[in-house]
Amino acid sequence: MNRQGHRVCFPVGQTTRLPMLSHRVLLAEDDLEVRQGIEDLLRPLGLEILHAETGPQAVSIALARRTWLHLMVLDFQMPGCTGLEVLSQVRQTLPAQDLPCIMYSGNASAELRAKALPLGASAVLRKPVAPEILRSEVLRALRRGDLPLGFPTGENAP
Repeated sequence: MNRQGHRVCFPVGQTTRLPMLSHRVLLAEDDLEVRQGIEDLLRPLGLEILHAETGPQAVSIALARRTWLHLMVLDFQMPGCTGLEVLSQVRQTLPAQDLPCIMYSGNASAELRAKALPLGASAVLRKPVAPEILRSEVLRALRRGDLPLGFPTGENAP
């Protein structure tokens, strides 16, 4: 059972659906097809996805809804400013424990990791991200925020 008294029971080896808790994830990605694909991947987890197409949009949404967001998923290369710049601007107001972040890039390098992790990114992933890895990292980041979530079990557990 989770903290709300809901029974959380999942078959071994299956990605799970989160209890209906309205967890909100900011997805910042300028490519519409990629954004829709990631949303299709995350929505079955019970997440509400908010979209940003540019870096400035992502900053605006993150700061305007700071008490409502549970996670940011940021592409590195976006119009207006990079995902790293978004993360840096948001961190001026919100510490990592208040709003976890996952960053991804087609050029996920050691240099990008060295800059993103100290700003509180919980993961820096290389595009294209395998669906099971993205789901696993999202669930791990949300659990880090101490939220009562269901998560994969068995072989698929992070």
